[in-house]
Amino acid sequence: MSVPRLAGTDFGGPQDADLLILGPSLGTSATALWGPAAQQLAEHLRVVAWDLPGHGRTPAAPFRIPDLSAGVLALVDDIAPKSAFHYAGDSIGGAVGLQLMLDAPARLSSATLICTGAAIGRAEDWATRATTVRASGTGAVVEASLQRWFAAGFTDRRPELVAALVDALRLTDDESYAQACEALADFDVTERLAQITAPVLAIAGSDDVATPPESLGRIASGVRHGRLVVLDGVGHLAPVEATEATVNLILNHLLVRDPVYAAGMSVRRDVLGDAHVDRAIAHTTEFTADFQDLITRYAWGSIWTRDGLDRRSRSIVTLTALVARGHHEELAMHLRAARRNGLSNDEIKEVLLQTAIYCGVPDANTAFRIAAQVLADYDSTEGGR
Repeated sequence: MSVPRLAGTDFGGPQDADLLILGPSLGTSATALWGPAAQQLAEHLRVVAWDLPGHGRTPAAPFRIPDLSAGVLALVDDIAPKSAFHYAGDSIGGAVGLQLMLDAPARLSSATLICTGAAIGRAEDWATRATTVRASGTGAVVEASLQRWFAAGFTDRRPELVAALVDALRLTDDESYAQACEALADFDVTERLAQITAPVLAIAGSDDVATPPESLGRIASGVRHGRLVVLDGVGHLAPVEATEATVNLILNHLLVRDPVYAAGMSVRRDVLGDAHVDRAIAHTTEFTADFQDLITRYAWGSIWTRDGLDRRSRSIVTLTALVARGHHEELAMHLRAARRNGLSNDEIKEVLLQTAIYCGVPDANTAFRIAAQVLADYDSTEGGR
């Protein structure tokens, strides 16, 4: 097959910034799927989203997944010839991201793969859907698509976003939709995941029935440098249903910040663990973003990175301060961090005994109660690995 000429929607961004290419889900358009998220991403990156053949602005053309990979490379070369770029894609767009990392590993600086899989669904189900659309048009799959796309209640909360996606689906060329189904039926790179060397962030929706979290987990564990984040209460179209979380996670994955922030985020992940940090990033809002930046930049990037004390010592100081001030939620978090920093349960016990004398017995009593539960949980999960 010839390389399809993919239409790109340029969302702008600083001209000297890194290039981020956004890939679509089946039956959507670049603007309907990525519009609000792309506008936020364009505050930091040069952002271009592409449409599948027969979808949005791209004319119909025959294709399979490798053809789409070649089409994306051609689109990038029109923008910045032979340059490296970041990529984020949902569903079939994520599958294209995997193919890109296999076809042109030197071109991909990073990939964020959203609600997708190294193989998606069953070939017989894709064949049935292709037959349905060829016979009755894309209108015949609207209701089933809505059930796949979103977690319960979202269509009632954001009807305007849902309406835009339904319009994009109805306007999709029937034959192109059917060919996308057949392309996904043929796609399976499961056995090639270990060849992928670019950093991969896999984002799953907890309520996604089309590509459930285990599908993204296989990608994250199969590539050489992968990480999985599961968004609670989210279906198949995370860029629409969880826009801020998706944007925050993409930006953090790309570390679109200065070196102090990058160093702070690295230490923060080492000390608190990826799961904790990813939850905090995913739940960041416009209201809390500056505080998250402050914590990462100054607490983790300016203090925890200093050479004067090792991390074990910093954990001891931190635990003592948190007991003294009665910050129990932070104490629980830093008890786990202390274990990650190399303190044993016996050493933590000695720290808490010391606080009983210098901070007060009632404070230490509460701290021992919290520590007993936290350390038992740690030993049965992370500590037992």
